[in-house]
Amino acid sequence: MPVTTRRKLSAVVADASAADAYALDTEFHRERTYYPRLALVQIAWHDQLAVIDPLAVPVTPLAKLLDGEGLAVLHAAEQDLEVLYHECGTRPRRIFDTQIGAGFIGYSSPSLATLHERLLGVELAKEARLSDWFQRPVPDHMLAYAAADVERLLEISDILQKELHARGRLEWAEEECVLLLERADAGRSPDTAWLRIKEVRRMEGRQRALAQAVAKWREEYAARANQPVRHVLSDLGVAVVAQRMPKSLAQLREIRGVEPRNLRKGADKELLAFLDEIRDAELAVEPTSKPPKLDPALKPAISLITSWAAQHAAEADLDPALVATRSDIEALLRGDPNCRALKGWRADIIAAPVQQLLEGTAAVAFDGRGKLTLEERSGRPISADPSKGSA
Repeated sequence: MPVTTRRKLSAVVADASAADAYALDTEFHRERTYYPRLALVQIAWHDQLAVIDPLAVPVTPLAKLLDGEGLAVLHAAEQDLEVLYHECGTRPRRIFDTQIGAGFIGYSSPSLATLHERLLGVELAKEARLSDWFQRPVPDHMLAYAAADVERLLEISDILQKELHARGRLEWAEEECVLLLERADAGRSPDTAWLRIKEVRRMEGRQRALAQAVAKWREEYAARANQPVRHVLSDLGVAVVAQRMPKSLAQLREIRGVEPRNLRKGADKELLAFLDEIRDAELAVEPTSKPPKLDPALKPAISLITSWAAQHAAEADLDPALVATRSDIEALLRGDPNCRALKGWRADIIAAPVQQLLEGTAAVAFDGRGKLTLEERSGRPISADPSKGSA
């Protein structure tokens, strides 16, 4: 039976807070809202397990547990952290994400079911995964599914941490979990909403300043109305509204990317009033803080180095996506000082070898068996003219 009273919830919080570690998961929906709607919270500690019904009892008392010294163990924690912060006003102080941890021993973004199968030989039920978690009472098979997500999570965490320690990678995983918490703390600021819109990032001068303001308005309105941002105004709509600056409802509704059914309940009039406010206002153009442009001569190298990096990571039993994405490689070649490949454990794994490539002291080559290899450069380029031989 789920926890549905304040008294039972207080007992869960007190007991779990005394544990060194606890498993944590949530069930939520967010298809039609700006903020995720919490449907269940699952917690396991020692030999105890609780499924909490936030529709029956406020979950704000969980803040005491989250703020405590215990290690919160989650799987693919990013959205769980968001929904917990929205409901409780805080996030766990310390976390271990089993998906991240598994990435450091060769698993590529594994699902929780995969880790159960590979590490414990246990098959998780899957039929309730896309269920309506807001139906009440929650059917028994769905409660069992939710409970199973945390029932053995501490055991999985222990296995992963022991293996990471044996490989000398536990600190890497812990560092990555800290970064995940930092990203969660940063949240979605309305001031930086425009950075998530490709069409706006490409704009210049006053048009971009106007588009940045419209993007901020959209984010703030979506949060107030609890609607997905694209249900208010599409990304394209943000850019075109800033370009045309409509003065009437008729002009607004002519714009591609503006759906009248989305701009209802006064949103259309509120947007027009906002446009009138900024039409002649002095607006600062927020800089994109772009790093140096990529040398055109290096563009062909992006795909080759990305392929080598993925192979290099896999051979080292590391999740390639965790080590370096194509965007990371491009940022590295551009000389972006904020590139994550330059920081922490990635610096030795990726940044140092790529620096050798850029300096011309190493080269990527095929090993004759279909694999890429990084080798010391001989300095003897092969001539494009076969008659001339090697230089």
